[in-house]
Amino acid sequence: MTVRFGLLGAGRIGKVHAKAVSADANARLVAVADAFPQAADAIASAYGCEVRTIEAIEAAKDIDAVVICTPTDTHADLIERFARSGKAIFCEKPVDLSVERVKACIKVVEETKGKLMVGFNRRFDPHFMAVRKAIDDGRIGDVEMVTITSRDPGAPPVDYIKRSGGIFRDMTIHDFDMARFLLGEEPVAVTATAAVLVDKAIGDAGDYDSVSVILQTKSGKQAIISNSRRATYGYDQRIEVHGSSGMVSAENQRAVSIEVANGEGYTRPPLHDFFMTRYTEAYANEIASFIAAIEKGAKITPSGADGLAALVLADAAVQSVKEGKLIKIG
Repeated sequence: MTVRFGLLGAGRIGKVHAKAVSADANARLVAVADAFPQAADAIASAYGCEVRTIEAIEAAKDIDAVVICTPTDTHADLIERFARSGKAIFCEKPVDLSVERVKACIKVVEETKGKLMVGFNRRFDPHFMAVRKAIDDGRIGDVEMVTITSRDPGAPPVDYIKRSGGIFRDMTIHDFDMARFLLGEEPVAVTATAAVLVDKAIGDAGDYDSVSVILQTKSGKQAIISNSRRATYGYDQRIEVHGSSGMVSAENQRAVSIEVANGEGYTRPPLHDFFMTRYTEAYANEIASFIAAIEKGAKITPSGADGLAALVLADAAVQSVKEGKLIKIG
């Protein structure tokens, strides 16, 4: 079976998913839609698909699934539309910036018996998957503490910051999902601190660029998250899981993994410069997982419920910073 895709949104992340879909032997990119014709034309030219409107993709008989890469404030409406049209849906995070809107959207998916996957790509990174497998295989005993470091090489434009929902809902939300993925228990309390250390304009826009979060589960397990919008040495992506009988970690990745030793010391090549290159395999793996779930009629994960859980944690982190205290999750 070949799953036929429509792509909604031809921006930066749309290009990443167009590449992943087109490279999969079990998929075919049929059409792309974007508000900017030049962006859509570029993807159509690169991958041999058609440029269509969203309405045409919605009604199309030759499209089985869609990848939603449009602005965040359009996600929930598009999910509902395509759930009602009977197409499987892959949507970039978040579903929406409002918990109540996400709940309403998930309800529509459930009522229509729709298929929805939320794009938490890091679950599909081979290195992070190997960490999860080490946990599942009992190699470190019971998980006790998770440490996640995620730092961007540089801050996005302030115009993006203003519509992103803030660092906790835009950036840390990936780490909230990864913490849930690794802890094996739901966090019940959140403590967060935040500062503006990178760019004053980010603070003027009402956001932060440097944050730390501690998540706690009912049994006492902890996840510690460190985020920054500035890492002068590259895209910093590390995790460590400490257990009752050991520890497993995933180090930073480099485009070339070599080390040179000479009279000046030990040197290694730089880290990947951003998510497009660091998580290439993860994007391919998540699309492959989505396709396999469609073909087999299997449960899709990460689901809308996973997207909701991460957003709830993000909201709690925002509240913790504002009130300067631990926030309990209901």
